[in-house]
Amino acid sequence: MRIESYSFGRIVINGESYTKDVIILPDRVFSPWWRKEGHLLQWEDLEEVVKDPPEVLIIGQGYSGVMQVPEGLVKRLEAMGIKVYKGRTTEMVELFNRTSAAKKVAALHLTC
Repeated sequence: MRIESYSFGRIVINGESYTKDVIILPDRVFSPWWRKEGHLLQWEDLEEVVKDPPEVLIIGQGYSGVMQVPEGLVKRLEAMGIKVYKGRTTEMVELFNRTSAAKKVAALHLTC
C-alpha cells in the first residue's frame, strides 16, 4: 500500500480517494474508521489492527494533531510487540511511505 497524497479531509491510497478516516492494513483499506469518541483513541477503536498485530502502527492524530492518543494505550500496544508512532497526519503519511516494515498499519484521522 502506498499513500499518494494527503490533504485536510482527503487521502489517496493506491489510486483510490477517501474522505473519511482510514485504517490502512497490509491487504486492504478499512474506511470509514469511526472511533467511540472522535478525538480520543481507545482500545476498541483498534479492533481491526489488533486482530493480526502489525510490527509497526502509525497513528495520524489529524491535520492539526487534535486526536488524543493516551500513553496507556501506547504502552498496551507496545507490550504486544507493536512499535507505535504517533503525530500529525501529514508527518505520519510521510513516515508510512518511508517505513519498510513488512507488517505496517496506519490509523489516520484526516481532519482536525
